[in-house]
Amino acid sequence: MACNSGCCKAKQPPATGAAPNAPVAPSVTDQGQSEKSNPPPCCESKPSPCCDVTCLDRLALRACEDKSRSAGLRDASSASSCTETEDGKPCNYHSRKTRDAYEATLEALGCICRALLALGEESCCLPKERSSVDRRRDLKHHPSRRLQPAATPGPSASSSSKRQQDPPRKPCSKGCCGDKTAPGEDKPALATLEKTCCKSGSTGRLSPPRHPCSKGFCGDKTASGEDKPAPATVEKKCCTPGASTGHLSNDHDIASADVEKGLVGREHVILSVSGMTCTGCETKLQRVLSTLPPVKNLKTSLVLARAEFDLDLGSGSLPEVLKHLERTTEFKCERMGEHASTVDILVDDAVDFVKREWPKGVTDVVAVDKQTVRVAYDPELAGARDLLEGGWGAPLELAPLGPDPTLAAGNKHLRHMGYMTLLSIVLTIPVLVLAWASLPEHEIAYSSASLALATVLQVVVAGPFYPKALKALVFSRVIEMDLLIVLSTSAAYVFSVVSFGHLVSGDPLSTGSFFETSTLLVTLIMVGRFVAALARQKAVESISIHSLQPASALLVDKAGGGDREIDARLLQYGDIFRLVPESRIATDGTVIDGSSEVDESMITGESRPVEKHVGSALIAGTVNGSGTLTARVTRLPGTNTIDMIAGMVDQAKLSKPKLQHIADRVASHFVPVVVGLVVVTFVAWIGVGVAGRGQSAAEATIQAITYAITVLIVSCPCAIGLAVPMVVVIATGVAAEHGVIFKSAESIEIAYRATHVVLDKTGTLTEGKLSVVAEEYHVEGDGASDSASMLLGLVDNIKHPVAVAVSAHLKAKGASAVKVNGVKALPGKGVTGTTASGLELRAGNSRWLGLSSDPRLELLLSNGHTVFCLTVNDTLTAVFGLHDSLREDAPTTIQALHSRNIAVHVLSGDDDGAVRRVTDHLDIPPARVRSRCTPADKQSYIQDLLSTSPTGSRSRANPPVVIFCGDGTNDAPALAAATIGIAMMSSPSNPNSNLSPSAAGEVSKSAADIVLMRPDLGRISTVMALSRKAVRRIMFNFAWSFVYNLLAVLLASGALVHVRIPPQFAGLGELVSVLPVVVAGLLLRWDRI
Repeated sequence: MACNSGCCKAKQPPATGAAPNAPVAPSVTDQGQSEKSNPPPCCESKPSPCCDVTCLDRLALRACEDKSRSAGLRDASSASSCTETEDGKPCNYHSRKTRDAYEATLEALGCICRALLALGEESCCLPKERSSVDRRRDLKHHPSRRLQPAATPGPSASSSSKRQQDPPRKPCSKGCCGDKTAPGEDKPALATLEKTCCKSGSTGRLSPPRHPCSKGFCGDKTASGEDKPAPATVEKKCCTPGASTGHLSNDHDIASADVEKGLVGREHVILSVSGMTCTGCETKLQRVLSTLPPVKNLKTSLVLARAEFDLDLGSGSLPEVLKHLERTTEFKCERMGEHASTVDILVDDAVDFVKREWPKGVTDVVAVDKQTVRVAYDPELAGARDLLEGGWGAPLELAPLGPDPTLAAGNKHLRHMGYMTLLSIVLTIPVLVLAWASLPEHEIAYSSASLALATVLQVVVAGPFYPKALKALVFSRVIEMDLLIVLSTSAAYVFSVVSFGHLVSGDPLSTGSFFETSTLLVTLIMVGRFVAALARQKAVESISIHSLQPASALLVDKAGGGDREIDARLLQYGDIFRLVPESRIATDGTVIDGSSEVDESMITGESRPVEKHVGSALIAGTVNGSGTLTARVTRLPGTNTIDMIAGMVDQAKLSKPKLQHIADRVASHFVPVVVGLVVVTFVAWIGVGVAGRGQSAAEATIQAITYAITVLIVSCPCAIGLAVPMVVVIATGVAAEHGVIFKSAESIEIAYRATHVVLDKTGTLTEGKLSVVAEEYHVEGDGASDSASMLLGLVDNIKHPVAVAVSAHLKAKGASAVKVNGVKALPGKGVTGTTASGLELRAGNSRWLGLSSDPRLELLLSNGHTVFCLTVNDTLTAVFGLHDSLREDAPTTIQALHSRNIAVHVLSGDDDGAVRRVTDHLDIPPARVRSRCTPADKQSYIQDLLSTSPTGSRSRANPPVVIFCGDGTNDAPALAAATIGIAMMSSPSNPNSNLSPSAAGEVSKSAADIVLMRPDLGRISTVMALSRKAVRRIMFNFAWSFVYNLLAVLLASGALVHVRIPPQFAGLGELVSVLPVVVAGLLLRWDRI
């Protein structure tokens, strides 16, 4: 049956020897026909679709095998947890990752072989050796393949990028499977293959054919000749209305994907952009990138000189985006490496080295310069030190540590600005000397020399402004500051050339040659931009979190050869490092020997040293005290706490509050308004000169030009554009130093206006260190011991504070855990499971279990204990009463919030008595307290607060601002519902913590807007105080920008008559307008928060 929509090609006849009703692959793109006529070698003898879900299982198993083979590269203690099950199936982790990566392609195309081969992977049907030279040769023809992520889920690039060490697999007797039959060789790759494609009666092909869609596009007909409907996903994605060309629907990740090149999915890109000097430049960058179809989720920052976006690999490649961006904006863009684990190596010939075979675990090798290559690797498969010492067969040398990549682009731009400013000064000084010094009368000679110097200056120094301004106007429809510079400097230069022509012809103008004005104008503009760029760069560097990363570490030799100092970049999993007194901790680790105190103030804001002993967690960048510690690496440089914090801080810097949007709108109208004022000034002074002063038209025009040039250049929108981002950058850095991580700039803008603060109880108001103070067993005989064993088996692996406390208590009493199956934690309720004998276990709060009114619980509830119950087949067998201590800073924090007229609320899933005991002590009104709350109850309560209409006209203009603070585990709905969600990280030294440092990455991805690096309620006041001070500085910047531009235009236009700005000094305007804005932001660093 032909496709009713006319979007599909005619079906091909079945392959020779195939079943009569064998399906035929659909035409997905215009290249679909050629793909069918030239299928991958492994699929030549098979009908389409040639792949099914068993291929995904084979790919996942391959990843498992690569993991286990490479585990010997590092210490056994850090070996991957990936293991195969007894029946030869892949682990759940790799199965899930593989399906995420390839299932959509399989459903849409029926074959993933071509995509795998295009990526340099082995076919899922017949594994084949593939050298790096072959891959590099392919990349020359398809350079966009480099845009693929370094390690794709499932069969990771790191594990399959180099497979020369493994002997090739042979197909089964039917030519479809990758197992071997010779003695001593590998067993069949996958048990399920024998069941699905190697059973009796099989044709040797993978899966049964898929049914066609209703339009006859995606499969074949059944034996009866009737079409069966296609799977919903296929019909939705490939046969939607409008898909008349046969392309996939655009709402899918592989829409218009080039399967030949393996371009499927999205890739996150971070660009450092050199050349942005004002808010107009950022607007131009945004407009150019936002018009490109492959660019999604765009974020830009003028202060950071950075752009971030998701690139749809099916719609375009990164080289194409960069080429278009540089062509239309004149910005210089460079991609910043996103590989968390990279190492720079010195080699003789970088180009030749890239072509060599890669060791196992290496995911990418790129040339940085002629003698330096950057190697990206999977730290789970290989270590940096192992790669340098023998990865390529001979020891290699580590390249010197380069500058912080987040600051390198800014430093590069700053150096370029410095060189151009210096050149401008050198060319301008002789012109000023010739114009202002008392020299012998040789005016034509002096003017000729000035013309030559001014021309060089205009071409070399001011020349780059021309293409930027014109391209912004043509491609982005943006009238920016560069256009004002071009108009003013060009007018001054052209006027000087005309004046020189009059001088040579013997009819000099009254104003003279004017070359000193054009040259000094350009020089002062360059000086102003250089100083402004310098101030911005130093401000960013002053709050750089990466500077806390130590450069070296003291490695413990496991063979007993003593300690040796190594570059911190060469640490790898399984390493043990030693910390001598007063040394900075190189990376995150766990103490295995020794005790000391550690200063964590630079990370958590904790002013007092924190005691560390065996089992304590160490944070990278903190400083050891007087003791000596030995620790095992838990996270490597590049992925440790420093980098996690820096990533969240950078995200806040890239975000834009509402005030920034207002500033952007004002700045976008600023330049057109200035151009209009220039025209008015020019016309007005011609009228004044001719009608008021009786000057000739020529004299009046000359005078009007000088005023117009001055107005053009003295006006500066840069202060408006920098008013918000400069303060945001400094504020986020200052907050990080106090242990507060803002994840969005909007939080800084509105936190000071908080009207309600809602707090969780356990782990927020209290320490979260619960202890069992009472227990009762409601069973006879040995039932108490059995109940304890079943409960221990149920809660032993649950990380909630209550479960952790009960588990520790039972273990201390000598209970042994019984195996419990199907354990499931229900947030806000409890835990369920089933014993091997079929007993149904439920443990949790009394409300969930329906025991709130049970008389056996009354005493514990009335004493204010947290009650934890166990039921077996719905019969109460055990009850535990737990107690938690209040945080020391809770009373002072609540009192401070009350003094600001902020309503404090408490929501808890705990029993009413335990909650009331805490809130009564803190003087929180009962009407603002809720107990036995589920996560949904907390979310609903916050939504009710947000919907409450405040009284008073001024209050109605400012809706309620609700801050919710919780421990970040079961509070995700409430964190998301609140105006500002604050996640509090538990103390790293707290063994009962339900939010350990290892979960910090999860916190950064949670619904919270702010993360507190340590459990300190006082940081809520810090958030509000910093927000207030930041907003005040933003308002000051706005006011200064308005006052400066108003006075500057009045003085430059001659409106004050007797006081004016000479045109040659108008270039100082940018410096005068921008410096106060930068200084106002920097003062936050020394302000008391």
